[in-house]
Amino acid sequence: MRCFLPLSDINLSNMEAISSEQRIQFFAILVSLLLLFLVIRLIVQGKLREEYSIIWIVGTSLLLMFSIWRDGIDKLGELFGVYSAPNLFFFAAILMIFIYLLHLSVVLSNLQKQNKTLAQEIALLKRKDVESS
Repeated sequence: MRCFLPLSDINLSNMEAISSEQRIQFFAILVSLLLLFLVIRLIVQGKLREEYSIIWIVGTSLLLMFSIWRDGIDKLGELFGVYSAPNLFFFAAILMIFIYLLHLSVVLSNLQKQNKTLAQEIALLKRKDVESS
């Protein structure tokens, strides 16, 4: 199992000694951690509802896991019998996006129905108020 370069081997003053693969991995881990921190901060501030935050936390945790465990996508590709493991990753990501879009479409449809009902109730109340005056 190939994981991240040990931190004791990283000399930040001499970045040329680190291979491009290790730099990309370090950057991926950093971005994943920053995204996870941002999601948690939005939850704490109340700007992201808990029902949607679960998807974001799981997604960023998966990104972090595959950033640290570099052979993870290859192992999953072997498990599912996929020739090119990154294709499995992209397929899963696209599938999850479609499922999430379907969920958001259902939520939007329900909100439109509620909005229409509220507008009709307001119109009836205004009519009743005008007739009683």
